[in-house]
Amino acid sequence: MLANPEKVIQSIRDAGLQPPEMLTLMITGRCNLRCRHCWLDCRPESAAAPVPVNVVCDIIDGFTRLGGTGLSLTGGEVLTHPDWFEILVFACEHTGLKEVCLQTNAMLVTPHMAAEVSALSSGRLSIQISMDGASAKSHDLVRGKGSFNRALRGLNCLLEAGVGPRIRVAFTEMAHNFDGIPRLMKKLETFGIRRMVSSTLVKDGRAGRTNRLALPTPDQYAEMVNFYRFDAAFRTLYDKMGSISAIEWYKGRSISATQVCSCIKTPFVTAEGRMYPCVMLSAEKYSVGGIHQRSMADVVLAALPLWAQLPVIERKRRRALRDCRGCPGEVHCQGGCMGRAYAVCGDLMSVEDRCALRRAVYQLG
Repeated sequence: MLANPEKVIQSIRDAGLQPPEMLTLMITGRCNLRCRHCWLDCRPESAAAPVPVNVVCDIIDGFTRLGGTGLSLTGGEVLTHPDWFEILVFACEHTGLKEVCLQTNAMLVTPHMAAEVSALSSGRLSIQISMDGASAKSHDLVRGKGSFNRALRGLNCLLEAGVGPRIRVAFTEMAHNFDGIPRLMKKLETFGIRRMVSSTLVKDGRAGRTNRLALPTPDQYAEMVNFYRFDAAFRTLYDKMGSISAIEWYKGRSISATQVCSCIKTPFVTAEGRMYPCVMLSAEKYSVGGIHQRSMADVVLAALPLWAQLPVIERKRRRALRDCRGCPGEVHCQGGCMGRAYAVCGDLMSVEDRCALRRAVYQLG
């Protein structure tokens, strides 16, 4: 007997959790690249085959029945899935979804593909393109020789098809590329792209096995914030289209965070059919399998005894983190993301790996 979605939602709330809002759904584990910073370790020969269309659609249906309204389709590389466009159409036409994001490295985009995407009339669709540098040198260091120019060709196909207003660029912050963010933002603005978001390198998966990639330094974070503070042109451009952790932390440094962990508001489903409570919390201990065979409601209900521990751990973590005491950003940060802490340190009770970066920003006053 299938679990009743309304009862499952109430069970989620009773467990001290927030119902799911944005689902990150892998539709394939295969990728045309083998990026040095991939914490999922995706590759062309991945054992995770494309997820059947009917399974993907059932997961989306089940997610919306639990009140979810946002969906990010990801991989691997989504465009390696033979039926990616059929899945995208289903998502865009689903009455339960208010936001649909297609994540891609853009390298496989052709004029025909771009025209198909452009023909979708849904105002809820966005295309997220991964770019890790303002030049081939910085981008290709991570994604492989020639990947920057091929990504630009795919991006140009989308722009020529009129998809520009729907595009946002996702940037992974690393020591070697961080200083190029302002230059990349200017370039994107000339393309007519309205949004650039960044996230900090996670030293897990393949990224954890290389010494060639490193997080930005505290000095780089402080310099970026000061550039925002004192350069009016960059500040105007950033406020129009940017979202960078360093600057957002600075802007929110005096705001007390009532809850750091979003727990199951942002669940993640892998191409193998495992569900995690958060896209950042990759702990096997808190994952549940079988979502390709069972309803979303049944899987969530089975996972609740595990996931109900997360808000308890978060509260305990806040009290126990001695490293945070006396930090000028303590009320805003509260130890940061415990998913990142686990990914890098293997311990939910540790501070996250960006602690020094956060302090550099908070100390600017």
